[in-house]
Amino acid sequence: MGVSTSAPDEGVAVVTVDFPPVNALPVRGWYDLAAAVRAAGADPKVRCVVLTAEGRGFNAGVDIREIQRATGPEAILGANQGCAEAFAAVYECEVPVVAAVHGFCLGGGIGLVGNADAIVASEDATFGLPELDRGALGAATHLARLVPQHLMRTLYYTSRTVTAEELHRHGSVWRVVPREGLREAALELAREIAAKDGRLVRLAKAAINGIDPVDVRRSYRFEQGFTFEANLSGVADRVRDTFGTEKREDKS
Repeated sequence: MGVSTSAPDEGVAVVTVDFPPVNALPVRGWYDLAAAVRAAGADPKVRCVVLTAEGRGFNAGVDIREIQRATGPEAILGANQGCAEAFAAVYECEVPVVAAVHGFCLGGGIGLVGNADAIVASEDATFGLPELDRGALGAATHLARLVPQHLMRTLYYTSRTVTAEELHRHGSVWRVVPREGLREAALELAREIAAKDGRLVRLAKAAINGIDPVDVRRSYRFEQGFTFEANLSGVADRVRDTFGTEKREDKS
């Protein structure tokens, strides 16, 4: 249980997340993930990182129960900062990051894959931001890297999900494969990248990030300001406790 790193092939590091039962990460888990990705990218022998997960799904976002148990703002602040660090670690990793996604990829999972360089997904993979049903905001920055603008907005407002095949049609998922072939498909792409000159791969990653039209770290932190505002106002707790099933109009 936790975050582990392995080296199955020359030039390839695999960072694996395992937080049963659904990979909803506690605050410490986000920081551990960030540290593992940064360490793998800093290893001069590594030319590609694969980000994967064990269990029922790739990622279910933050551990809401940890936030609900808290009596002060420390948990929501920790989740905000931990997510920001993990997402940034993927984006800023010195080498390309391939996300291998199975099952559900929700909330914080979108932040991870939206900042990855490539995505390989299993046929059962679904992607979405149920934030409005969880009393939160954020990761629209990353969803916008996966789908066109108006679809991003519709998915965000409705909390609906899309399939791996739909994202493949939009060009954001590289391959969709049967569940049992996911790891090998991700490693196959990673090996192809890792076969390149290591110095050039690192320069290429820096160059591509440098021409990115959106500063993903700054835009995500901007979104998180509204998450904290929702928590201070009390609306986040009310919605979170019912997972968005209680519909009420704000009359103020």
